[in-house]
Amino acid sequence: MHCQIVAVAFFAVALASPQGDKKPIEIVSSNSEMNADGSYSFDFESADGTKVSESGSQKQVGAKPEDIGTVSKGSYSFTTPDGVVLTVNWVADENGFQATGDHLPTPPPMPDHVVKMLADLKAAGVL
Repeated sequence: MHCQIVAVAFFAVALASPQGDKKPIEIVSSNSEMNADGSYSFDFESADGTKVSESGSQKQVGAKPEDIGTVSKGSYSFTTPDGVVLTVNWVADENGFQATGDHLPTPPPMPDHVVKMLADLKAAGVL
């Protein structure tokens, strides 16, 4: 019985070890800050060129005193297998998560008649 438990333990360790030629990627820099007011920031960079940074703070997002939320902003970048560096900048606040990047798709511009209709509805107080 004990031999079976030891064998299962060795098997589990073998499965948990890195597979193939994939080695852990070294973190070359890392910074983190947490403040008493709820604000924070962190960033790190790995040896493969991946970079991540984020900062945030508490913000009143509604009419009630308890309507407090965290607003954050940050960016990350990484290199694709074909050598292209992609960067995403983002904001997460009361308007939701909004990401931008040259490689991200964007919607086409609204047709002029839709822009006019929305302006007319806003002027009429409907929007």
